[in-house]
Formats: sequence, structure tokens, C-alpha cells
Amino acid sequence: MSDTSVTTSGTATPAAPEPVGAPGLTERLRRPRTYAVLLGSLLLLVLPFYLDRFWLQAGLFAMAAAIGAIGLNMLTGATGQLSMGHAFFLAVGAYGYCVLAGESSTENGHALTGLGLPTWLATVLAVLLAGLAGGVFSPIAGRLRGAYLGIATLALIFIGQHVLFNAGSLTGGYNGRAVPPLSLFGFTFDDTELLVAAVPFGSSEKLWYLGLVALLLSALFARGVLRGRPGRAMNAIRDHRIAAGVMGVPVARYRAGVFVLSSMYAGLAGVLLALVFQRTVPEYFGMILSLEYLAMIVIGGLGSVAGAVIGAAFVSLLPQVLTHYSDSLPLVSAPGTGGLAPGEASRYLYGAAVVAVVLFLPGGLARLGLARPRLGTGRPRLGTGRPRRTTRPKKSGEKK
Repeated sequence: MSDTSVTTSGTATPAAPEPVGAPGLTERLRRPRTYAVLLGSLLLLVLPFYLDRFWLQAGLFAMAAAIGAIGLNMLTGATGQLSMGHAFFLAVGAYGYCVLAGESSTENGHALTGLGLPTWLATVLAVLLAGLAGGVFSPIAGRLRGAYLGIATLALIFIGQHVLFNAGSLTGGYNGRAVPPLSLFGFTFDDTELLVAAVPFGSSEKLWYLGLVALLLSALFARGVLRGRPGRAMNAIRDHRIAAGVMGVPVARYRAGVFVLSSMYAGLAGVLLALVFQRTVPEYFGMILSLEYLAMIVIGGLGSVAGAVIGAAFVSLLPQVLTHYSDSLPLVSAPGTGGLAPGEASRYLYGAAVVAVVLFLPGGLARLGLARPRLGTGRPRLGTGRPRRTTRPKKSGEKK
């Protein structure tokens, strides 16, 4: 194609140059980051053929935590709304799935209520139920901010714990209730062995690929939201609420909508957690879980989808690693032996990580993967100091 174009008057004019710094498809494919993503994706796909059940369950916990952390990061990191009640919406999703998909039965002295819906439909309705719970609270979330919203959402934890422990017909009380396995397109994600390339696939191996798909779709949707017009409005609300309102952004409506979206993400994470645990226990969905989710987004990086995934992997996998290697690690002993338990040690470690990130790496661990821009992109390199001053051409008759 030629570099000139002919106008209606017949005069040849140069074609508009391509924008400086916009890499083409070929250049993007040659980037090391592209190869790293492809290699990591291939590794995640083949891991169920080589890892045992313990590590697969640990990975599934990290996937579920990443989905919930992405939702909280859109709320807290991108919009600036502090939420301490994220564990409540995880519980709504987990127990909502159990009630909607389970059958009415008697377990541990409790007459459990179940609607017996198809499990795929129960999953969708459980996520919508978590969004509905967030919608009920959204008018408060749309009007409060900062510590006031954090204290208000903290009340959800106490209300949720009271309901979970006392509504025995729905939750099973202190001992919880069993989780029905998910069935999708005639395929059941249970412990029935399925041979794939001479490797027996149980529930963990089957759920691995379901968790990958759920995490990928959740991350892509959140990335589209944050990079589009809603994301710019959310950042404006976070940085300067009054200025955002003056520019025409409906601040209260956006805050309420993001709260509902974050609740739906938490509901999906709760469903996946229930499928992995195969039993829901009320004690798990407490204040500690909400604090862990806040630690995830701070360690990984506020307002970043990749940061939420990295922080979720760090916080959720650390206790599993310490538990697995407690015999060979100093100062860490198996639970119940009198030493420092792996769960306590992990909380100390990611508590120290939060302090270190706040002091020395405000952008979170996700900032460590950012490369410097290359020469020739039309952007200044980092660390080069002030830009060089340029002199404009002198006009005729102008003094020096």
C-alpha cells in the first residue's frame, strides 16, 4: 500500500502515520511476556496429570480465593470502598448452593431443607443470591465511605455468623452440611474415577479445569470493566469523589453497583470453595477470612486484576506449604504438637508481607513484573531524570 492518498481535488497528501508506541500483533507475539503466559497456561493444563490430591486442592483454594479477591479489588482497590464483610457473601454463595441443589434430609440431628434443583442452575442462582444480598446492602454502601463503610460491613460478619450457627435447617448448625457434587452437561464433578491417558481423575482433577475456566472468565470480565469507561469512573470516585460528581459520574449509583458486582464475585468463590471442601462449616466464614482477603489485595496490588490473583495465591498457598513441610521447617510444628502451628506462622508471614508492601512496594507484588518501556516507543524511560530541553526555531528579527 502506498504512503500517499489522493484527495478530491487531485492533490496527493501523505497518509496518516501510525501512532508511535502502538505495537503490532507480530511484535506482541515476540514479547517474553507472551511466551511466559503461554508456558504458564500449558503448565496449568497438565498439572492434574502429575500433582497429588493435596496440591490440587491447594491450587483450587487459590483459584477460589483469586475470584473473590478480584471482586474485592474492584470494590476496594478501584473504587476506594473499604469492605470488611466479604466473607459474608462467600457464605451466601456456598450455603445458597447447598440449599438450592441439596435434597431435604436429616443429618446430625438437623432436618435439612433442600430444593433439589439442577446443580448448574443452583450455581447460577447462588451467585445471583449473593448479588441480591449485596443489593440489599448497596443503598448503605452507596452513601457511606471509608471507615464508616468498613464498620457497617463488619456488622454483616456478626449477623452472618449468628444465622449460620442457629439456622440449623438451612446450614446444619456447627457441623455444617454436605455439598452436592456439580453436574454439568451430563458430567459429574465427584470422586468417581475417570481414566484420562491412564491417569485416574477424581473430583480434584475434574474441578481443576472448572476452576481455571471460572477464574479466566472472571479475570477477563473484571479486566474489561476496569479498562473501560466504568473503570475510569470508579477510579475517579476513588481519587476525588466530589470532582467525579461534578463531571457527571453518578457516585452513589456506581458505588452501589460495584458493591453488587463484588458480592457476586464472592458468591462464585463461595460456590467453588464449597465444591472443593465438599462440606460447608460456619466457622470458616468468619472475620479472619475477610481480613485474609484484604491482605490478598494489598499484597498483590490494589486496583489490579493480576495483583488480586498473585495476592490470593500468596495468602492461600502459604498455610498449605507450611503445613506440608512443617516437619522440615524450623520453628514450625504440626498442629496440636505444642509449637508454632502452620496457620499461625502463615498469618505472621503475610502480616509482615503487608507491612513490607505498604512501606517499600505500594503497588504490590504485581508491580514487580512490569518491565521498563523500550527505546523508540515515544515514552520516556524510567530513571532518566528530567526531559531534555529543546529550543524552538527563532523567528526572523528576533533577538538572541
